[in-house]
Amino acid sequence: MERRRLKRVAVTPEQIGLCGCWQVVAVRRERVLLDPRVEEASDEIGYYATSIAEQEMTDDELLEVIRGHWSAIENGVHHRRDVSFGEDACRVAKRQAAHALATLRNLAIGLYELQQARGRVKANGLKSWCRRMTVAAALKMLRQ
Repeated sequence: MERRRLKRVAVTPEQIGLCGCWQVVAVRRERVLLDPRVEEASDEIGYYATSIAEQEMTDDELLEVIRGHWSAIENGVHHRRDVSFGEDACRVAKRQAAHALATLRNLAIGLYELQQARGRVKANGLKSWCRRMTVAAALKMLRQ
């Protein structure tokens, strides 16, 4: 079972120091498992800043937006980075090296999507497209 509770505070961009920020939101996620042998219960608080004004959405609507946002990220870019590039299995320990690899993965995904939007992708998917890509071809795409 999961319970989510929300607390939000209206702010101005000047007060918070974030351009376009009109609310700060805290979401408490409490999970109690029906079978505690499978997993442990959890109690987490996530903090968010949003450009949505307080009167634009109810608490329930805002909770759905937050949940949908994270679902799209996890099922979108993160899923592709892990499936295509094995990111979760990568054991690079140095922070700068891990950051560089993440940047290169994002660049590859961006180039693929750009070529896909232009109708120039002949491969079946990102992974096979990346196997065919060369540095020279990637640089050429960036100049177009």
